[in-house]
Amino acid sequence: MRLELKSIHKYFGLVHANDGVDLTVESGTIHGLLGENGAGKSTLMKILSGFIRRDSGEILLDGRPVEFHSPAEAIRMGIGMLHQDPLDFPPLSVLDNFLLGREDGFVQNRARALADLKRLSSQFGFDLDPETLVSTLTVGERQQLEIMRLLSLGVQILIFDEPTTGISLPQKVKLFETLRLLAKEGKSIIFVTHKLQDAEDLCQRVTVLRRGQVTGQVEHPFTASQLVQLMFGQNLAVSARQAIELGAPILEMRDVAVEDYRLRVPNLNLQVCAGEVIGLAGIEGSGQRLFLRACAGLLPPSAGEIWIAGAKMNRQPYHKFLERGVAYMPAGRLEEGLVPGLNLAEHFVLVGRSKDFFINWGAAQSEAQVKIEEYSIHGVPATRVESLSGGNQQRALLALLRPDIDLLLLEHPTRGLDIESTLWVWNQLLERRRRGTAIVFASADLDEILEYSDRILVFSGGRVAQALVAKETSVTQLGELIGGKGL
Repeated sequence: MRLELKSIHKYFGLVHANDGVDLTVESGTIHGLLGENGAGKSTLMKILSGFIRRDSGEILLDGRPVEFHSPAEAIRMGIGMLHQDPLDFPPLSVLDNFLLGREDGFVQNRARALADLKRLSSQFGFDLDPETLVSTLTVGERQQLEIMRLLSLGVQILIFDEPTTGISLPQKVKLFETLRLLAKEGKSIIFVTHKLQDAEDLCQRVTVLRRGQVTGQVEHPFTASQLVQLMFGQNLAVSARQAIELGAPILEMRDVAVEDYRLRVPNLNLQVCAGEVIGLAGIEGSGQRLFLRACAGLLPPSAGEIWIAGAKMNRQPYHKFLERGVAYMPAGRLEEGLVPGLNLAEHFVLVGRSKDFFINWGAAQSEAQVKIEEYSIHGVPATRVESLSGGNQQRALLALLRPDIDLLLLEHPTRGLDIESTLWVWNQLLERRRRGTAIVFASADLDEILEYSDRILVFSGGRVAQALVAKETSVTQLGELIGGKGL
């Protein structure tokens, strides 16, 4: 199936999200779509997959104009999309979510769906219990479920929006093998990514968007520097991580154990000082999230003691951790970090914790505008957070943090961000570090962990390796520990 997009235009108020975009994807190819956050990639793909309507332009399949009024119509025409933020129903089980979109008739064939789920799970090396509630899954696991559901619908044009986010290296290798096989069978793959290495490894052709327009197209082989020039018009400077003198202990964990119904992580002993950066490495679901939530006061430890700035915090409520200078940024930006339906100004009112009886909306609008400019958020005070791109949502979360934080806990702080936004985020975090904030962050990007950490904790199936000095550690060593070797 050959796809052509001709002169696609889409406006959101005054924002021209897609400005005359032309794109051709040949049958049997893997076509990369790159661009900075807010460049219009997701908007273009949502138009193609029937989630939103274009204002003008044409979509042609094998030379024939088509119209979609819903994602269901697009799927019937052979086009399906995996979104960066999975579209699922958390209160339902994995199998129930997998069944969504299947047209089995009045009675769904659960046995056949279960067989398909097991086959795809085995094919990708995923490990999802069909009866587990989606609300208990990590972001990475929810993406895995969406990948399998999309493939089960038998679409001919598959759109993958940041599919490698939150999955392990072996799973990514298997995913790439599968995408190459699908392309060999004649399916068209559109691979939306911020990861230049993924584009180099996988894509035969790459189209680059900037501010809603196509800035260029390159054929394989191409280089990362070519893509950066097309994306930003210039080369980017690397975040400068300077050596600083560490301060007093901020976080102490003494024989701590954390657990949920799936996993127990025992014998956690760690001291983190002011200005220190600790990276948490491991496959999704290996205990990093439990560790961070315990440090934030959101999950009480089942054993041991947690001390924050010299105060024992066991059995203390979450707001006491906030008062001690602890802040937590979760991976689920809209699920846990922001409030869908509220605009930016309303978010700044919420975090302001004013004791006034009435809200001063004029002051709130002014403060929001100042923060929007300071953090380069592409929006206005009245912009609802769910309409922001992933990078701008992350900027908004950083803007909402108080300036006087002693311990900053981050779960995948650059997940799904382009290079420029990633560097910007780390410049902000390193500036906080310079002022004495201790930082603990989890990431699936081993290069990111090695580059920005002072020490590294490696999690593998609930076991934790002794803290490693980052500058004395290699990617190979981390990979072996993540796989359980040497633990």
